[in-house]
This record gives sequence, structure tokens and C-alpha cells, in this order.
Amino acid sequence: MSGCPYHQTREEFKPFDLTNPFPFYKQAREEEPVFFSEELGYYVVTRYEDIKAVFSNWKTYTSENAQSPFKPIAPKAKALMEAHGMIGLSGLSGRIPPDHTRIRRIVSMAFNVSRFKKLEPRIRELAINMIGQFQADGHAEMVRQLAYDLPAFVIFMLLGVPNEDVQQVKSWAESRLLMTWGDLTEDEQLVHAENMIKYWNYCQNLVKLRHENPTDDLPGDLVRLQAEGHEISDREIAAMCYSQLFAGHETTTSLIGNAIRELLLKRESWEAICANPALIPNAIEEVLRYSPSIVSWRRRALEDSTIGGVHIPAGSNLLLVMGSANRDEAQFEQGETFDIERTNAKEHLSFGYGIHFCLGSPLAKLESKIVLEELTRLIPNLRIKPDQVFKFAPNTSFRAPVAVEVEWE
Repeated sequence: MSGCPYHQTREEFKPFDLTNPFPFYKQAREEEPVFFSEELGYYVVTRYEDIKAVFSNWKTYTSENAQSPFKPIAPKAKALMEAHGMIGLSGLSGRIPPDHTRIRRIVSMAFNVSRFKKLEPRIRELAINMIGQFQADGHAEMVRQLAYDLPAFVIFMLLGVPNEDVQQVKSWAESRLLMTWGDLTEDEQLVHAENMIKYWNYCQNLVKLRHENPTDDLPGDLVRLQAEGHEISDREIAAMCYSQLFAGHETTTSLIGNAIRELLLKRESWEAICANPALIPNAIEEVLRYSPSIVSWRRRALEDSTIGGVHIPAGSNLLLVMGSANRDEAQFEQGETFDIERTNAKEHLSFGYGIHFCLGSPLAKLESKIVLEELTRLIPNLRIKPDQVFKFAPNTSFRAPVAVEVEWE
């Protein structure tokens, strides 16, 4: 490979370092938009048109590997998880039709915009109360004091998880992120596997409790639909809870953290939404495009195919880098520029595309909109604390600042 003009590009690919991957993404789009990563054993796809085409073709590119660990599960951790029925567990993102179609149709009957809208007053009250706890301090760390807990409380409202369990479930969810998308030692895997088992048992118990005492929440609705004759098992309901307790808050925490950081770093954008809150919804779309919570997702080729002129053998794993696609100049003019008035910002691929498009996207955007509306109203003179270094958790897919220090007078 030393004579290959793209050898340097491949060598610069650091899949677990998301501090600032965007210059590499740009180089890859221009020089080798589809390449093979020896470290991951995946073909990496970086252009918008190619990624959208893969998302659209679920028959050729299955999502069954979407939540498989990048690194092989160590034997002891795997045996432990198998003993508790956790191998092969998935909500919707890792399923394919017909199971995906059947379960998504039933879940959509309960997990929908009308239910989200009912929560809006409670979300706003929660945001105001949380901001009120630090409003007089003149400084705050926005991830720990706002972005981390608010989405958890919201998704737990939806799923009927009591407030006193929030911190414990958040901790279990972090273990799932690291186990699936991180780069762990065998000993670390065993610790996180034990946490994931506790998390899975908790979700199964949520379903059991709904059979004993019906409730007005997502698992309660799914148990009711099951009783009415809709084809969904207790294990599938528990798997949906397992998935949503993670995806429903981890990514929204990331979106809120990214939004606050990007808007404050681009001071004119923050001042614009303070002056005109009607700009906030499109500003959120631009944050999702420019600095997405999930920068990559996965597929597996079921048959020989071609992507971007590159032959993809059957059985190959694909890493679809939406964080690159979202800045592709072929789709977004001046894609490397942050512009909250961009007219086609909504065309980003941060929530996927096709049959697996994220069901919870309206809720994530609603929560972020409310947080920005209340922050700009209550603390309009918010600014980034100078000279801070932003850190990002090492993994392949979930990109958000670990902390965002702010101050005001």
C-alpha cells in the first residue's frame, strides 16, 4: 500500500477519536470517499449520496450489525451476557423486515408526536427549574447541570421510570455505550457487561409491572396493545425500553451539549436566536448537520455491490459517516460553514434515512428547542468560559463535549 496515493489518508483515520474528525472527513470525501479501515475491519463511506443510497437499500445493506460491538466481546463477558439472554438483543435499529415492520408499526401507535406534545409543558417546567438552580451563580457547567439530566427525566417520564432511578439507569446506559462503541480491555468489558445485565433485568421488570398494574406510558401502552391482539412479545417490549432508555436520552444530551457549544462559539448565532427565537428550530437542524450527536452508523452488505465505484464483497461491514455526509459540498453549499439560516439544513442524515429513520427525532428536537428558548430568555448574556479545552468520549459514533463551561454577569 505504500505506493497508494490514499495511504496517508487511511493512516490518519482515528475511528475512536472524535475530538475534531471533520478535517479528515473532508480529506476522505475529496481523495478516497470509500476506503477500508484495517483497524475496524470496515469499509468507511463518507459522501452524502453514497450514504443515503445505503440507508435506502435495506435489502442489500442490513442493519443487523448496527449495535454489534466493534471489538469482539471477551469470552467471560460474552458467556455472562449469553446466560442472561442478551446476545442478539435489539430494539428497532438492529432489526430488519418483517420483524422491524411489525414492531415499528406497533411502537409508532404509542411513541408518537401527540404523546410528545402532551409532555411539552412538563419539559418546559423542568428546563426552567433546572436553569433556575444555577441562574444566580454567574457560571455553570452545562452538560452536568442541564444537558445530562433533562433528557433522562423526559424519556423516563415516557417510560414510567421513577425519578429516584434516573442516575442508576444513566450509569447503566453509559456502560452500554462503551461496551458497544468503545475500545475496552477484557477486564473493563466484564464490569460493563455486569452493568448491562442489571439494565436488561430492570427493563424486563418494567414490563412485568405493567402487566400487574397498567400505566399511561410507553411500556404500559405496548402491554395494552399486546393484550388487544397486536403481535409483540414481552421480550420485544423490554428490548424497546432497553433501547429507548439509552437512545432516548444519550443522544439528546449530546444534541443539547453540542447546540449550546456551537451556538456560543459562533457568537453571532447565539445573539441571533436571542433576538429572534423563531430561528431556534432551524438552528437545531443546523447543529444536527454541522455537529451531529451520532457521527457514524453501521450496515453489512448481504451481497456483492458497488459503493462510490468501490467493489464491496458480500458480508462486508460498512461504517457510514453521517458526520462527513452532512458537510458534503455536493449537498450543502459551503458545508464546512455553520449557518443557522441555511435553507436545506433539514436534509442532514443525523437521524438516518429510510425505514430506520429515528422515531424519537421529534422529541429530541422538541427538548432542545425548549432548552434554547429558556436559556436565551433567562440568561441571554451567556458566553463560553475562555481557554477551555473540549473533550469528547472515545468511541466511534457518539460525539458530544464531556463538559461545556459557561459564564455570565
